[in-house]
Amino acid sequence: MSYPYATGDVLTAADMNGLVAFAINAQTGTSYTAVLNDQYSKLITMDNAAANDFLIPTDASVAFPVGTVLNVYMKGAGVTTIKAVTAGTTTVVSAGATAAQPVLAQYKVAACIKIAANSWVVVGGIA
Repeated sequence: MSYPYATGDVLTAADMNGLVAFAINAQTGTSYTAVLNDQYSKLITMDNAAANDFLIPTDASVAFPVGTVLNVYMKGAGVTTIKAVTAGTTTVVSAGATAAQPVLAQYKVAACIKIAANSWVVVGGIA
């Protein structure tokens, strides 16, 4: 069984224990677009020496529920820019220096939180 669970699901000990541990989604390319399986208890690691992009898709492409959290860790020497696949449709904002495209430096972590349809806020170790 996989998270998120639905009403009526019977949870096993393995299901419950899996909620407390992160599974790693290791990415080594210069661009990665989040997928539905990246939500909940996943840590997406961006490991590239060059600048790279973590992309959040539109709701039409991937229907993340409101409240979804995507955790991103910049492991490589390059910087990771967090941005929308389609900037005019999906909004990504943060308190960083560039509100529309927050940047993660090496060894920094950010949480991308969906707050409404096609609307995300990024918090954490952003520049």
